[in-house]
Amino acid sequence: MKLSIKRQSGVTLTGLILVGGLLFFLVVLGMKVAPDVLGYFTIVNNVKATAHDPALIGAGVPQVRSAYLKRIQLGGGSDVLPEDLEITKEGNEIVISFAYSKKIPLFANVSLLIDFEGSSK
Repeated sequence: MKLSIKRQSGVTLTGLILVGGLLFFLVVLGMKVAPDVLGYFTIVNNVKATAHDPALIGAGVPQVRSAYLKRIQLGGGSDVLPEDLEITKEGNEIVISFAYSKKIPLFANVSLLIDFEGSSK
């Protein structure tokens, strides 16, 4: 009688713990970073909507800042205030740009620093 030895395949307990720990870390990281990334996209939408507002054609910098302030009061995105905006004109088009950094604490003394920047262009 001939015995055939089959190799077992599968995940070991150690492998399962390592993969689970990595997935847990990625989920926690995503939960901490996601609100700030969504806030950035809100700011970009507010900046683009303000820059492309037909009522602001020919408006000065104070009027553009005031219009942006009204948008963030209604729609959120208060990480960038009106005085943080760089407002220029290219031809007849208003170009609004911004840049800011966000420090996100992860655990203990470990933080993640993200530099956000955007423009209405």
